Amino acid sequence: MVRVFQGTEYELSCDLRRWGLSPAQFDVLAIVGANEGLAQQDLARWRMNTKGNVTRVLDRMRHKGLVSRRAEGKHKRLFLTEEGKKLLEEIAPHYLELIEECMSPLSLEEQIQLLDLLKKLDMERNNGRR
Repeated sequence: MVRVFQGTEYELSCDLRRWGLSPAQFDVLAIVGANEGLAQQDLARWRMNTKGNVTRVLDRMRHKGLVSRRAEGKHKRLFLTEEGKKLLEEIAPHYLELIEECMSPLSLEEQIQLLDLLKKLDMERNNGRR
């Protein structure tokens, strides 16, 4: 299963270059797109174990006009701009095709194990952002 993650990460990285994004920027685009109004500190917690500095990634994305930050109460909240939403809608179908392509060599049992693992990781991540 590790080969699926490595293959997907490599293919995605190459594919994202055509849109001028890094994998970290795509990750932020997808997370903020799925959690409109996400507190910046929550995004930082989600990405804590990944490569790169969240603030630096966000600064680059703001410069490209893909995300915006707004102060709401004592937190800065993240939103996709119209440009960010359009880009996510354009990239998402390609990303899903890539995942399907990378998973196709796996047996049905391996695919089920992988999906179970991803669900478990997602639940752990969501429980950690309270």
